[in-house]
Amino acid sequence: MNDRGTQLKEALLNFDIDGIGPLAENALQAGDDPIALIEKLTEGVRIIGEQFEQGELFLSQLVMSAETMRIALEILEPAISKDHTRKSEGKVVIGTVEGDVHDIGKNLVRTMLVTNGFEVEDLGVDVPVSIFVENVRETKPDILAISALLTTTMPQIEEIIQALEAAGLRNTVKIVIGGAPISPEWAKEIGADDYAPDLGTAVTVCRNLMASA
Repeated sequence: MNDRGTQLKEALLNFDIDGIGPLAENALQAGDDPIALIEKLTEGVRIIGEQFEQGELFLSQLVMSAETMRIALEILEPAISKDHTRKSEGKVVIGTVEGDVHDIGKNLVRTMLVTNGFEVEDLGVDVPVSIFVENVRETKPDILAISALLTTTMPQIEEIIQALEAAGLRNTVKIVIGGAPISPEWAKEIGADDYAPDLGTAVTVCRNLMASA
């Protein structure tokens, strides 16, 4: 298994979008533990994150790595038996606000969270306030992660927080926000619990929020 796990990790580090799927399928057919395989891939994700933060990788390569990882996870995660699951770090609902269709950053954060043990439900992009509120009410996540990449859509985040307060749900969920135009000062002003300025920080912020819950 170690060799096949290493091959998966190397395929991720080489952004091998075409090759990683067959490798994952072959590993499962050989009887390898999907959880162990995902953990091996997580090692690769951490290396990629470090390389990006150090300026050794471009954003385009980061996007390719996220797509490569997504392909592998789509094969490996369904193979995890119900009685043999990874320990969950917490449940996160993530989405980009209404009027904003940017999803690269959100998708990368989702991938990083999943590979670090979080359960993640992705609401997608252009998500209305009511859908965020309805989802918090129905699925009871630990963390709500909200993204806005445009200054014109930033007010949507504040509206979501206000709507959660009006529905009596604000104290049931931790809220972390992110996006290029957002500052930590503004996040505090509108009542968010924390702010993630970049991909590498998102996992740490979510872990800290879980620890403080």
